[in-house]
Amino acid sequence: MRGVDGLAEEIRDVGFRCMRCGACCSEVSEGSNLVILSPAEVRRVAEAAGLPPGEVAEPYPEFLDGPEKSRYTFDWSLSRDEGHCRFLDGERCRVYAARPWICRTYPFMLEGDRLIVSECPGIGTEMTMEEARAVARALLERQAAEAAEEEGIRRVLSTASPPPGETAVVDSEGVWPVHG
Repeated sequence: MRGVDGLAEEIRDVGFRCMRCGACCSEVSEGSNLVILSPAEVRRVAEAAGLPPGEVAEPYPEFLDGPEKSRYTFDWSLSRDEGHCRFLDGERCRVYAARPWICRTYPFMLEGDRLIVSECPGIGTEMTMEEARAVARALLERQAAEAAEEEGIRRVLSTASPPPGETAVVDSEGVWPVHG
């Protein structure tokens, strides 16, 4: 497992400052702004937005074929409107305090111990070590949350499966038929 300080040094060397441009919230290529959410994140964003969860998230658009003509996906994704996150208001996020892990840590992510950096106008901007540590801590927390969600999905799949002929989302809390 990677430590906060080593990761923070790498992040600081890359450098980043959010330019508040909203580019990460807008689709520049198909699926480029797809934000995966855990069930807890769906609830948190829904509460912050004052909306029901079904208006905050939709099934992740990649489905697998299951037994008995079922189809399923493992994730929820933040709803989008005409290629933009539905919570983007001009260049500001209407649910900023409740934003999902992916949004909190963008443009960084971890693949195992490897730091991945996405394209972003704010890359290369000087940052303090404390700012880099905050990003590093958030990345490690995100990685742990994603691992817990994956384990939860495995647990659900060990006891349940998508209903025959139905389309469903399988998450750490259950199997949810999707209508429409």
